[in-house]
Formats: sequence, structure tokens, C-alpha cells
Amino acid sequence: MKQEIIATRVPQIIALYWIIKIASTTLGETGADMFSMTFHLGYATTIFIFMVTFLLLLGVKLSLKRYEPLSYWLTFTATAIVGTAISDFIDRTLGLGYALGSFILVTLLGVVLYFWQKKDGTLSVEKIYTTSSELFYWIAFLIANTLGTAAGDFLADDLEIGFMQSATLILMLLLGLLLLHYYTKISKIFLFWFAFVLTRPFGATFGDLLTKSHEHGGVDLGTVGSSAFFAGALLLALVFEINYEKINRFLK
Repeated sequence: MKQEIIATRVPQIIALYWIIKIASTTLGETGADMFSMTFHLGYATTIFIFMVTFLLLLGVKLSLKRYEPLSYWLTFTATAIVGTAISDFIDRTLGLGYALGSFILVTLLGVVLYFWQKKDGTLSVEKIYTTSSELFYWIAFLIANTLGTAAGDFLADDLEIGFMQSATLILMLLLGLLLLHYYTKISKIFLFWFAFVLTRPFGATFGDLLTKSHEHGGVDLGTVGSSAFFAGALLLALVFEINYEKINRFLK
């Protein structure tokens, strides 16, 4: 009798994953700004629209019980957009500031990871087989994306480092994590979550660099044009991932 092979519901963490994630998180930054500011919907309305969108996409994703690139990355991009809007709402509407907002979000993420670890005995992000584990996965991702936005804005705005300098600093930290991954015995799961949070502000600061005016240290491409550009980049990356096995066989 053959034993049924249960497929994981999430992608492997390879270089392509990080490329698509950065494109998605950058789109999350420019997309949230486009809806909340350019289209004048405000943060609360943007949060409501994309939280509902996220929940609907998550329902579809959970029902599949397997990894499907399009469903996965649409759900992920929704967390990136709503995460940006929540971060800005905490800072600008509630007036709590990015530093306090980041502290609250770090605490929330720690609580979710604690209960996830307590339930599953692991925080592996490559082996997700049950609906409950995938719920923890997406809740953690939503909080981590929100935290990444707040941390990036804290560096660029509160510390007045600027967008380009912030992106450069985060890139150096990410390269350091990459070296730790390959040349030390530090927990790979710990390094993943650290990198996951950092790639969010890396994408966000890069998005801000493109959209903000010259007076604010940006290149003034606007939110609509920047969002369209990164949506196209994300689409191309998804097409590549969907056909990854075929491309890999062809190259061999």
C-alpha cells in the first residue's frame, strides 16, 4: 500500500523566493501609498479594503491545501499592502510614532511565534502541512510585514538617515545574515525571520525612493507609475517561478 505524500503548502526558501518577496513588498509600499494618499482613500479605508482582500485570498489559499504560486503571492502582496497601511495608521493617525509602533509589533510577532512554536514544536517556514500551521504562518507574515514597514520608516524618517542610506544599511545587514547562514551554526529559522523583517524595509525604502519628491530625497516617479512597474516585475517573476522546473531542465 502506497503511503500518501502530503505536499507542503508554502514555497521553498531559495534565492527566487527573496527576489519575488522584495518585489512584492515594494509593491506593497507603493500600492498602499497610492490608495491611501494618491487616491485619497485614507489609511483606515485602505486597511479595510485590503484586509478584506487578504482574508478572501487567504480563504482561497487555505482551501487549496497545497502551494500554488499565484494564490500564494497574491495573498502575500495583500499582507504587504495592508501592513504598510497599518504601519502608517499607527504612526500618523494614532500618533504613536514608528519607534513605539515597531516595539508593539515586535512584541506581537514574538507572541505569535511563541504560540506557533508551542503548538508545532518548530517555526519552519518550508514545511507547512496543516490549516492551523498555515494560519500561524500568515498571521506572523502579516505582523512581520507591518513591522518591516515601521522599522524602515523609523530609519528613513525618525533617524533622518534618508531612503538611499537606509536601503544601503539594510542591504549590508542582509549580506551579513547571508554570511551567517552559510558560515555559522546560528539557527536558520532565526536568521530567516530576521531577514524576512529586514527585506520588508529594504523594499519599502526603495519604493519610497522612487515615489517621493526630490525635496524629500526621492526620484519623484509617483505611486501609480512605481506600482505599475513593480506589479509588472512581480508578474514576470511569477511567470519565471511557475515555469522554473522547465527552465531549469532546459538550462541543464
